[in-house]
Amino acid sequence: MHVLPSYNAKSRGGLHVNLVTTRMGMFASRMEELKSARAFIEDFCKGAQVPKESGLKANLVIEELFINTVKHGHRGGSEAPVWITLSASGGEVSLIYEDRAPPFNPFASATREMLEALAEIRREGGLGVILAHGLTASADYSYVFGRNRIRLTLA
Repeated sequence: MHVLPSYNAKSRGGLHVNLVTTRMGMFASRMEELKSARAFIEDFCKGAQVPKESGLKANLVIEELFINTVKHGHRGGSEAPVWITLSASGGEVSLIYEDRAPPFNPFASATREMLEALAEIRREGGLGVILAHGLTASADYSYVFGRNRIRLTLA
C-alpha cells in the first residue's frame, strides 16, 4: 500500500488551518490488500472526524468495488493498482475509486437492470453493486486514461 503523506498547515490563533479532509491511497488488486484498504478508510474517517455511520458506508462501498475489481476485473488478483481518494466535508464523504481493469460501468442502468433480473437465479455476485448504489447520493462513472473512475457521494 502507498499512502500519500498528509499535509497540515500550522494553526493560527488555535484554529486548524487544514484538517485532513482529502487523502489518496494506492493498493494492489489482490484480496490480501483489502485489509490495508479498510485500515486506510478507517484512519481517514477518524482523522477527518467523519461520523461513524458515514465511515461504515464508505468502507462497505469500497469493499464491494474492490472485491469486484479483484474477482471480475482481474480474474482473481493482479499487481495492477487501485487508487482510492477520500474527501470529507460537513460529515459527508465523497470518494473516487479507480482501477486498471477492463472498462465496466457498475452504475449503468442496463447493468443494474440485468443484475436485478438475474437476482433470483444467480448463485453469487452482483448484489454488492446494487447495495453500493443504494448507499450513494450521487454516482458518476468514466473511463479515463486506461482507468475505470467511479466518483461517489455517500447518502
